[in-house]
Amino acid sequence: MSSTELPFVPATNVLPKVAAVRVAEGERLRSVGLPGITLTVRSRPPAREGLPPALYVHGLGGSSQNWSALMQELEAVVDGEAVDLPGFGDSPPPDDGDYSITAHARAVIRYLDASGRGPVHLFGNSLGGAVSTRVAAVRPDLVRTLTLVSPALPEIRVQRTAVPTALLALPGVTALFARLSRDWTAEQRVRGVMALCYGDPARVSPEGFRHAVEEMERRQQLPYFWDAMTRSARGIVNAYTLGGQHALWRQAERVLAPTLLVYGGRDQLVGYRMAQKAARAFRDSRLLSLPDAGHVAMMEYPETVARAFGELLASRGELAGAAVESGSDGVSEGAAVVPGSDGVPEGAHVVPGSDGVPEGAAGVSGTGGVPEGVDGVLGSGDGSGGGAVESSSAGS
Repeated sequence: MSSTELPFVPATNVLPKVAAVRVAEGERLRSVGLPGITLTVRSRPPAREGLPPALYVHGLGGSSQNWSALMQELEAVVDGEAVDLPGFGDSPPPDDGDYSITAHARAVIRYLDASGRGPVHLFGNSLGGAVSTRVAAVRPDLVRTLTLVSPALPEIRVQRTAVPTALLALPGVTALFARLSRDWTAEQRVRGVMALCYGDPARVSPEGFRHAVEEMERRQQLPYFWDAMTRSARGIVNAYTLGGQHALWRQAERVLAPTLLVYGGRDQLVGYRMAQKAARAFRDSRLLSLPDAGHVAMMEYPETVARAFGELLASRGELAGAAVESGSDGVSEGAAVVPGSDGVPEGAHVVPGSDGVPEGAAGVSGTGGVPEGVDGVLGSGDGSGGGAVESSSAGS
């Protein structure tokens, strides 16, 4: 083994016992064995029978818990499941140690094929956004609609705040960071992650912060935690360099599914202005621009993201009378996002036909960004609205 090669991860049957992963009220966890991988799937029973299936895919360092708030918001609209990618959340490492974008996409495809749930409404955040883009491009039969929250698609200019995460891909950097940070408490690590991934970390409730600390403590006991982080970060960087038909932007152009794009103006990891390129690349797209959100808008503004998704379905006549719940209000078929209604920040408005970031959007800083941050140890935000929101539809 060369000096730059990562060590082999021990078999799952010899891994140490750690604390059980948290399961929120109303959620269920189950383990699914597939060729070469074992996936943990988090689900929330739908409000009624017959709702269309949805699958949620988290980002680098994330887990299915990242989607709990949005899953609850959409329980009256879709039959939702969230997957822990191999090596993350409660899923053990893949047998072959492959954490590339292609390998993660293969895991999602294997699960959808085995479960027979496709086509699904597919959601992806950050790394999961890149994975979901590839799935939608190569297996259009499995994807009904695509919702991408700060997807990790290639950028030329890199924000300074994203550089440390990108450096995880370099040989030796992870080991060095682990040594330098060995005295950090779980609370310190979580505060750093939240400062990086949230537009406003104060939106995280005390209970959410406590849950995040507990999850961080659990993960630090896993011997493969840093290995999964390093190899996945390397997989993102490698995917950014691919050309031809495997290039992520080329695959974005091949996506046939109606697409909702969600970008945060305070995102320190994926450039806000990349929303313009994404809106042009995805041929049938709508753009939800959240100037006050960070990298995990579905955790900071779950009600607003849910309403935008409801609008996407309503525009295609697919809501079938269901409502996107937000307190006592909802978005029913044909309804628009109404400024000032529950869960929608004041100042929201729809801009038909726009193909980029709306004029006057606040919070833009820099244009670049690279792989996502460690966004999986966060607690849910309080879900309340806040800041200005701009929503637009776009197509090629």
